[in-house]
Amino acid sequence: MPSSIPTVRRVPGDHDPQLLKGVLSLLLLHLLAERESYGYEVVQRLHDLGLADIAPGTVYPALSRLEREKRLTARLVASEEGPARKYYRPTPAGHEALAAGTAQWSALVELVSGQLSRPVPPPSKGR
Repeated sequence: MPSSIPTVRRVPGDHDPQLLKGVLSLLLLHLLAERESYGYEVVQRLHDLGLADIAPGTVYPALSRLEREKRLTARLVASEEGPARKYYRPTPAGHEALAAGTAQWSALVELVSGQLSRPVPPPSKGR
């Protein structure tokens, strides 16, 4: 059965920062569960997803917060191209937060999509 939700074309810079703020930690945990990465690489992976408007100045504090919350662990790896890189990966608590957050996000998307897919009456004239 075809979806009645219109397809949204990804355009860099057209994402609502408040919506992204709410799911950034979940995205970071998921990307890092896929594979261990350092900060700049995580930013590039987000850009590759179509989230080109997410700045490093948003990602690095989120990574630090997740590390303080013990949801990420980090290790320094020497680099031939400059200073050592800090590689991140989820801890067991991070994996638990990812599973819980994914379930919560899926339930919220289902609820919001259901409402937003309902037709609305056209605006009334003169009111």
